[in-house]
Amino acid sequence: MEENKNVSKKSWKRIFKKRWFFPAVYLAVAALLLTGVLWYQNASNQAPDLAEDMENQLDDLSTGQEGQDKEDATTVMQQQEVLKMPISEDLQVEIVTKFYDYGANAEEQEQALILHQNKYYQSDGIAISTSDDKAFDVKASLSGTVTEVKDDPLLGNVVKMEHEHGISTYYASLDEVFAEQGNELKQGQTIGTAGQNTLGQDNGVHVHFEVRKDGTPVNPEDFINQPINKIVAPDKGEEDKEPAAEDEEKEEDSSEESENSTENEGTTEDESSTEEGNSTESDSSTTEEESSTEDSSVESEDNANSESETESSSAMEHA
Repeated sequence: MEENKNVSKKSWKRIFKKRWFFPAVYLAVAALLLTGVLWYQNASNQAPDLAEDMENQLDDLSTGQEGQDKEDATTVMQQQEVLKMPISEDLQVEIVTKFYDYGANAEEQEQALILHQNKYYQSDGIAISTSDDKAFDVKASLSGTVTEVKDDPLLGNVVKMEHEHGISTYYASLDEVFAEQGNELKQGQTIGTAGQNTLGQDNGVHVHFEVRKDGTPVNPEDFINQPINKIVAPDKGEEDKEPAAEDEEKEEDSSEESENSTENEGTTEDESSTEEGNSTESDSSTTEEESSTEDSSVESEDNANSESETESSSAMEHA
């Protein structure tokens, strides 16, 4: 064992005595130092790059989120339905009766009147017909729920649908009805076929179409191809004028009635005063007659007394 130790020490001494030993050690240390310096410089240079990469990644994330939001908004807009005519898009039709608009001119208002039994009625919708006067399919103008199906004596078969935003649609003058109450219909699905009714018999085969906002009729032509949330009720300013005129007429009638009542009261007072005058005159005449009667009775009594005195005087003279 001791011999082995001595041999190893001698070998290390021999290595130390070599000329290349210490230069090799210096070179190895220098290489290590140089490697450490280069690694530090690379780490320093990579730090801004890492920060920039992080910023780019964050920008990409935010851009992707904005793009997703835009896509979602576009999807929502695409889901927002627009009001369609209740017919096939390729069908050639005409509007034979318009919606009665108080702000329209006289010609358009005349086109919105319906004549029935010598009376004119204002149209709350539009009547759609074809030039050949043939039956055609009636489509749902919006997606919604069928809430009512009935047979009206004047309007014919009627289908009512409820939609979002307080919108409801009515389809009247139907011949055949394919929808039932409670059905969920998509836009463009067939509700029935156009037919005839009693109220609009002059229009022949047609469909009477109404759109209402919170129960108030609106002009369908104003909102065709418009989003459903753009449908608003009309301004009732002009409609309120007619009730005001009626109120004025009522006030005039009431004023005339009050004047008539005043005249009647004056007449009654005149009659009462006349009656009072007549009663007074009758009373005075009665009083005069009574007084004259009393005077005559007094005169008769005086004459009787004078005659009795004469008779007594003549009897005394004979005695």
